[in-house]
Amino acid sequence: MKKTITTLFTFSVLAFSQSSEVGKRNENQQDRIAQGVASGQLTAGETANLEKKESAIHQEVRTDRALNGGHLTAQEKQMVNRQQNQMSRQIYADKHNSATQHAGNNEVDARRENQQDRIANGIKSGKLNAAQTARLESKEAGINREVRSDRAQNGGHLTQAQRQQVNRQQNAMSRKIYRAKHS
Repeated sequence: MKKTITTLFTFSVLAFSQSSEVGKRNENQQDRIAQGVASGQLTAGETANLEKKESAIHQEVRTDRALNGGHLTAQEKQMVNRQQNQMSRQIYADKHNSATQHAGNNEVDARRENQQDRIANGIKSGKLNAAQTARLESKEAGINREVRSDRAQNGGHLTQAQRQQVNRQQNAMSRKIYRAKHS
């Protein structure tokens, strides 16, 4: 009986450390992404791409664990480790490339920066998961592309109508960020 309890305890500790290892790595990478968003080193498009890949890894781990009684096989752990190594390199590359998210000095850019900060805080606090963040960042990237395009057509400025349209889009994004963080 004592041997069975010891074996069961050892098995439980191994299972916990296995899930803890993957979880700690994920938490570290989410913190790095949040820091990159907050500092402007990651654009909304880069963040959406990273979060989409993180979400796919999480889904794969959940599926593998469901198929194996809550555990990962040694081969699955190696594969997840390789994927997380690749994600780590991608985070580094994206944070250190020339693409940056600048705050700017007008209302549209300040609002964009505020919303990026709210997303970064949601990532860091754990209120936003990778899938939610990917969706939000993808929508932010779309607004940012539209603003760049509008500015390119108007000598670097937005017309009053364009500012109003962007404001409506940012209001909608603000509500989506709030709902995602509080769901």
